[in-house]
Parts: sequence; structure tokens; C-alpha cells
Amino acid sequence: MRLLFSIGVVLVTGMFAGGDVAGIAAPGPKFESPKIQPQRQAADRDAQTVDVELILAVDVSYSMDMDELAIQREGYAQAIQSKEFLQALKMGPNGRIAVTYFEWAASTDQKIIIPWRLIDGPETADAVAAEILKTPIRRASRTSISGAITFAMPLFDEDPYRGLRRVIDISGDGPNNNGTPVTVARDAAIEKGIVINGLPIMVKEPSYSTMDIDNLDYYYEDCVIGGPGSFVITIKDRDKFKEAIRTKLLMEVAGRTPERPVMHVAEKDKEPRVSCMIGEKIWSDRWGR
Repeated sequence: MRLLFSIGVVLVTGMFAGGDVAGIAAPGPKFESPKIQPQRQAADRDAQTVDVELILAVDVSYSMDMDELAIQREGYAQAIQSKEFLQALKMGPNGRIAVTYFEWAASTDQKIIIPWRLIDGPETADAVAAEILKTPIRRASRTSISGAITFAMPLFDEDPYRGLRRVIDISGDGPNNNGTPVTVARDAAIEKGIVINGLPIMVKEPSYSTMDIDNLDYYYEDCVIGGPGSFVITIKDRDKFKEAIRTKLLMEVAGRTPERPVMHVAEKDKEPRVSCMIGEKIWSDRWGR
């Protein structure tokens, strides 16, 4: 079965100071009671725990026109500031998430726009949204979903926060045509316990010039996403672009599992409905390499 949404520190110090025998306030060596140390460690862990570590990986390849890129940026910024998003945030066990945002194109072309940031309410949400919007829009050549996934995985190790879930959110308007096969990168991420969700953008009719394909939603379902509760939300209407982004973020923050889970190819032991190497084939047929 397939799922498609078309829309849409508190630190316990316990420090004791020593003094001389005459009671003069001379500083002495400080030490921590062995009983206090576990409390400090627990407090540190609690302060660093978030409901989800969320990586937003967005396509800026040339197949995306400038209007789409602008709407995409605005969609993420507005979604993070939305009342619905902030309500979902507070419903989590910790009431906060960690997020980073990067743009990608070719296998060696990724640019972090927002380093890891904590979002725990309106102020931090507004700050992240402002960072997203202030960076100039760019475009670049090739489409490497595998490169985006491979780039994203080690970012979790650099995150100062620790999430109950780790999610890579891939948005794009075409299949992988550069770098390693997308299924290799997907499977490596799943083995690390990472969930990959997808936002295939299908607002234009497929054309030879942009290397778009029919049924990009099937491609994302069968070749890109993976992990427990992973899902695809498809954008087929430009007017629904921002609404779809908001819906996707709400599901990721709330940790919602689709009512009709996507049955992945690896689980059902069937061939993908769209070849997972279709992008590479189109590029080879067109350019002979």
C-alpha cells in the first residue's frame, strides 16, 4: 500500500569549598559528592534531550525554478512559525526539537543554511525562520538525493542535542542522477536507525529538458524514504506548496505514524514501480555518461 498526501541547564552543582584551620576564607580545592555526580549527569541529559533531531534537506537543482525555490523557502519559514507547528511542539514529551536546514544539488554540492538550532517556542521558531529567509536563493547543477542523505547522516553526530527520533526530510522535484545509487544511501541511513521522509514536488509537467519523470511520488516511496513510520507527501498544486510543507513538519514533530503505512519494496520483496536508477539512465541516454 502507499500513502500520499496531496494538499496537502539546570545543573546541580553541589560544590563544597574548603578553608584553613583558622577559619579564614581561603579558597580550597573544590570537589563534588559522588552522590551528586549522577544527578548532574541526569540533568545534563535532560537538558539536551529533544523530541526529534530533524534535518531539512531541500533541492536547489536547476530543475527547480526561482519561483519554486522562493515558495519552498517561505513554506518552511512559515510552517515553523505557524500556530499549528508550535502547538504540536508543545505536545511532545520534551516540548522542543533540534533542526538543521541545508540545500543540495550534485553529490559534492551541499550548503548548510541553518546549523543545528533548538526550537522550543515562538522566539526560537521566529529566529530560525528569519535565518532561512535571509540567505540568498541559489541554484546548482545535477540532482543527488544520495549525496544529500550521505551528507546528512554525520550531521546527527555533530548535533549537541539528542533526539528520541532522528529524521531526514528530503524535498525535491526529480530522481537521483548523480553520485551513488539512492537505495545505497537510503539503506545505510536506515541501518543507523534514521527515518527518511519525502516531499516530491510535482507541480510541473515532466519534460525532457528538466529531466523530470512521471510518478515521482512512486519513486520517492519505493526508492528514497525508509524507516519506521516514514511517509511521502506529494505536492501537485503550486498553491498547496506551503500547506504541504506545514503538514509534513507537523507529522514529523508530532511523531505521527501514517494510518496506512507505506509498504516499502524491501519489505514486500517486489520490484519498485519506478526504476530506482531511472535518473541515472536518463542522464546517460542524454549525455552519454
